[in-house]
Amino acid sequence: MTVIVDYDAGNLRSVQRACSEIGVRAEITSDPSRIRDAERIIFPGVGQASTAMRSIQNSGIDQAILDAFGTGIPILGICIGLQISLNRSEEGDVETLGLIPGHVRRFRMQNSELKVPHMGWNDVQVAKSHPILDHVQTGDEFYFVHAYYPEPENEACVYARAEYESTFCCALGLRNFFGTQFHPEKSGRVGLELIRNFMSWDGTVA
Repeated sequence: MTVIVDYDAGNLRSVQRACSEIGVRAEITSDPSRIRDAERIIFPGVGQASTAMRSIQNSGIDQAILDAFGTGIPILGICIGLQISLNRSEEGDVETLGLIPGHVRRFRMQNSELKVPHMGWNDVQVAKSHPILDHVQTGDEFYFVHAYYPEPENEACVYARAEYESTFCCALGLRNFFGTQFHPEKSGRVGLELIRNFMSWDGTVA
């Protein structure tokens, strides 16, 4: 069973449709017990980090995600789902889940022609291989909508980068967690390929 975590952060139906397009039935749920029992978890979201944290703490989803991470269930974090996997976010100055050591920073643009949020298609640079990035190549474009970006403490966690005035991490992973700042569910063929890779990933990295 694949579950899509519902914590009032939106974007759930587009993720579910993307799963359906590759032949996977994914259940949308806010039930912590369903999350713990899942074979794999998609943790998406758009919106504000402090609001997201308040929602998952009030519902018990935070502990369900921590338990799933601890037991090795494959987890795919998308956008806010990636950001709140780190220790702390500048968005609301909030302590987050801490699955991966690091912080989330706001873009501070020096170039007035570049706007925040960063919105639209952007090519990515693959930093190193990962089963979820099979068939994803440097130069492939994904869809982004964000004003904040992840900054993991350990470079070994960085799997892809993108550039928006400066270079930033756009995909990271540790053990059975993999997260993307971009939205694979809105990124056409290459995004669907990434989701398909996640569906066959056993949560380990060689």
